[in-house]
Amino acid sequence: MASRVVDEDPERAHKHALAASRRAGRIPVVRETVGITAYLLGDFALALRELRTYRRLSGSNDQVPMMVDCERGLGRPEKALELAGEVNRAELSAPIAVELAIARSGARLDLGQLELALQELEIPQLNPELAYSYSPALFDSYATILSLMGKEDEAEKWGELANRAAQALESVDDDGDDEVVVVEMPLEGEGD
Repeated sequence: MASRVVDEDPERAHKHALAASRRAGRIPVVRETVGITAYLLGDFALALRELRTYRRLSGSNDQVPMMVDCERGLGRPEKALELAGEVNRAELSAPIAVELAIARSGARLDLGQLELALQELEIPQLNPELAYSYSPALFDSYATILSLMGKEDEAEKWGELANRAAQALESVDDDGDDEVVVVEMPLEGEGD
């Protein structure tokens, strides 16, 4: 029920998740759902606690980016980076690796480390020639940091790439089965 209503009413979804956790608190997906709905409501302490429990019960690192973001939300960017460092990024799926890079970059921003924030995003998935389902967020994050660094021309280029990637992905007839959609994005002027 929580997943059915989360988009239109996160508070109601959270109440459903809490009810489920009272009845089935040792089931990983229940703890994950409580964590996610708490995160959506801005209750970062509860979200972090529940996502830690989910991670311990499931052995999965797929919610570590959200956990890193929770640490940031609690005003602890150093702890966020420490938590992010516990994960072998090579073992993560590409979408989770991108989410983690963005979260790590945000923690660096919180610490005022612009250059390191930019470096966190310079991962293999930062490919301007292909648009994956995670590319718009990655490109946009990269553009934002470049802008903060005063590199407006580069920031504008990556911002445009983020928009083009989003448009390219929207135009794909996606049946919803694939976790990652890939669209080739020829450089401007090619194929016109």
